[in-house]
Amino acid sequence: MYAVLYYGLGYRKDVVKQNLRNSFPEKSEVEINVICKKFYHHLCDLFLETFKTLTISKKTMLKHCYFNKEAEALFARMADEKKSIVLVMGHLGNWEWAGNSFSLVCKQQLYVIYHPLSNKGFDGLIYRMRTRFGTKLIPMKETFREMLKTRDEVSATAFIADQTPSPQNAYWTTFLNQDTPVFKGTEIIAKKINYPVVYATVKKVKRGYYEIFAELLEEHSGATKDGEISEKHTKKLEQDIIIQPETWLWSHRRWKHKKINAN
Repeated sequence: MYAVLYYGLGYRKDVVKQNLRNSFPEKSEVEINVICKKFYHHLCDLFLETFKTLTISKKTMLKHCYFNKEAEALFARMADEKKSIVLVMGHLGNWEWAGNSFSLVCKQQLYVIYHPLSNKGFDGLIYRMRTRFGTKLIPMKETFREMLKTRDEVSATAFIADQTPSPQNAYWTTFLNQDTPVFKGTEIIAKKINYPVVYATVKKVKRGYYEIFAELLEEHSGATKDGEISEKHTKKLEQDIIIQPETWLWSHRRWKHKKINAN
């Protein structure tokens, strides 16, 4: 798959390399090419790992994607205190497997915010993969309404917060050396409902094995200043990408929008 994707199709290679150059201006072209090739190897693994979700056993799932002890203890404490949480993470490591492992290990009902796909057949396939172990999905446009409906339930609502929002309605910050728009919805919803915000990350231990880490960003999100939560989770993600850059989704057109000046 790697040979076909990288050398044959050259799938988004220009996008990946430009994203890497802009994010790591201090790195040489040789270093950029090394990260680029490692990323495509990881991407091919990710494709196969994701489809493996259709048949993988619970035991094997937890062997290949497991919780750091501190992260598991944090989620257990929040559940015991009957606190629903907003869970924020990025496209790092294998986020699909992380959702499956969360539903198998944690007491909270996991809800994942997603964009329904226009291809109904493929959308149904993705839906089955993501919900096989008990995770429930919420279409992005229905997020706030659905979270209000389930307020009596101890839940974790996961937002993948490194996608590209409309520049007019975004929180702007510097991320990987570039002006970057960040979805404000994660922060706005957390503050309105006053849910604790937990940042989670998935680190690749070795090929086919991942460890989930988590930390509490805000216990009382309703008391935070505007932009505070967005800034915190974006900086956490940046730090994790710098540590293990080949496992982030560089093929995504993250910086297609330019910052609009107030003047």
